[in-house]
Amino acid sequence: MAANTYTETEPQLAPGLAPTEKVYHNLQPAALYEIAIRAEEGQVAYGGAFCTITTPHTGRSPKDKFIVREAGSADDIWWGKVNQPISPDRWKVLRADVLAHLGSQPLHVQDLFAGADPAVRVPVRFITPNAWHALFVRNMFIRPPPQPKQLADFEPGFTVLHAPEMEADPNRHGTNSSTFIVVNFAERTVLIGGTRYAGEMKKSIFTILNYLYPKQGILSMHCSANRGDNGDVAVFFGLSGTGKTTLSADPSRSLIGDDEHGWGDNGVFNFEGGCYAKVIRLSREGEPEIFATTERFGTILENVVVDPDSRIIDLDDDTHTENTRASYPIHFIPNHVSSGLGGHPKNVVFLTADAFGVLPPVSKLTLHQAMYHFLSGYTAKVAGTERGVTEPRATFSACFGAPFLPLPPGEYAKMLGERLARHGAQCWLINTGWTGGAYGAGHRISLAHTRAIVAAALDGSLLDGPTRTDPVFGLTVPTSAPGVPNDVLDPRGTWPDGAVYDAQAKKLADMFRANFAAFEDQVTPEVIEAGPHA
Repeated sequence: MAANTYTETEPQLAPGLAPTEKVYHNLQPAALYEIAIRAEEGQVAYGGAFCTITTPHTGRSPKDKFIVREAGSADDIWWGKVNQPISPDRWKVLRADVLAHLGSQPLHVQDLFAGADPAVRVPVRFITPNAWHALFVRNMFIRPPPQPKQLADFEPGFTVLHAPEMEADPNRHGTNSSTFIVVNFAERTVLIGGTRYAGEMKKSIFTILNYLYPKQGILSMHCSANRGDNGDVAVFFGLSGTGKTTLSADPSRSLIGDDEHGWGDNGVFNFEGGCYAKVIRLSREGEPEIFATTERFGTILENVVVDPDSRIIDLDDDTHTENTRASYPIHFIPNHVSSGLGGHPKNVVFLTADAFGVLPPVSKLTLHQAMYHFLSGYTAKVAGTERGVTEPRATFSACFGAPFLPLPPGEYAKMLGERLARHGAQCWLINTGWTGGAYGAGHRISLAHTRAIVAAALDGSLLDGPTRTDPVFGLTVPTSAPGVPNDVLDPRGTWPDGAVYDAQAKKLADMFRANFAAFEDQVTPEVIEAGPHA
């Protein structure tokens, strides 16, 4: 096992960081497993996956994310709840304390890349005290060829200093709690601490790319992407629960990536080299390719329950969280695109799970409607267990990824519109939610029907067929689709009482308009007018 002790002659890991303990450089999975087991960071499950627990944090901490307000980027940032400012002085104190914390313990360094396009990829150095976190980033990002010279010449464009066991002092550091995720664009450094949840490392880099790439004329997107046998590319936007992973992981098409992509001059490219799949109640029958990764050496399972004797995992058990996750390199999926590259999209799909039950199962969007619905980023969550909550809740997340947007959302929407127009891509709004009534009265649209609709959209069957115009939302709705009963395509007709549907549709339309008011100064009048009519 290669272990190097830091010396003055060794290239500095990060400015100001002088470890007194061993430093492990770019270890492979087997070595990382050995160290993680010795350090009791987790356990190996039956089949070979490494299982770890991240409680009390089992998801992202958006209220603890900050961007340093410094002169070089301050005028660009979309300041507010998503991007909270922290002063350079507070940053200096926090960074010094993180360096002191990390310098006193063994460290793992992984030198990786973000962005599959070699011309614009960003080299990122991750420094963490935990072997399993080193394996996580090795799974998730693009691994350089194992050539000593290339690694010796590695110059990080950004450095992530990861201190999961260090707790911030809000009074001293200017944070909201003991947890912190802080990005400094001037110093090209990220500080993460007070949480073991590995997704913070992944999403901090996504935030950085969402700042860097648009300035290079590349649209950064929170989406999955796949490619057909004839080379046609489709991208799928959608918030959690809308079916993004399920519908893009099509065995008849090849997976480019499952979560983050750029759209540049040469087409689409994956930001990552791995997948971070939600696995609660995952089944071998429903998603066999993803399920197979949970029984494989090299996969990390976060917060999945493991039988202490048999070491068999229980993917149905949500004892720790509903947000159980599997991290694995993308080559664990058989039909993946190894280069992470694709051409310009022929189809762009917005997925929504409308629990109000009023949006059509499929709509063909105009250019301005595409920009409107991209900025809206709509889905609706079903009523939860909270007392008194009896109806769906609308969720709007700009560009289907508001928590990771450092720039104003209108900038991303403008770039999307320009690319749709330039490359002639067709945009679709597909509702994977309810029909025949809202949640509690109606039922979820059949997955078989949704799959048939997506297939028809991608193969061109819906482009020139008969359509109608939805009177409330102004959407162009196909009236027939191969393999789908015609009555399914008209949601009003599936409700027992059309008047009740009308009232529900108007209610949702009002929610759209109220949400979009925040973006009206970022778009043209044509985009505003592309919203709901009623």
